[in-house]
Amino acid sequence: MTKKTLKEIQTEVDQYIGQFKEGYFSPLAMLARLTEELGELAREINHHYGEKPKKASEGEKEIKDELGDMLFVLACLANSLNIDLEEAHDRVMHKFNTRDKDRWTKKEE
Repeated sequence: MTKKTLKEIQTEVDQYIGQFKEGYFSPLAMLARLTEELGELAREINHHYGEKPKKASEGEKEIKDELGDMLFVLACLANSLNIDLEEAHDRVMHKFNTRDKDRWTKKEE
């Protein structure tokens, strides 16, 4: 499997959604989906690292699959709002590297 840039992920998601008449859901509907996927991720992390074991009737899921679901919905939301996730990432990293550069204790080299 080849590595993909965020731009390539957004393009792949857009091509997938573009084949359907319904197109993208509304931003509020996608926010609800993103919240739903976050809940599923939280549940899996709680099962793996928390104190709440799965019920015998619950199927096995993987954390990476839940993160993949979140990435898909996030790409849908960004695409529907014409937001370039690479640009958004660059902006937030600039913020962390300037405003928050001395906020945390750095490891010694």
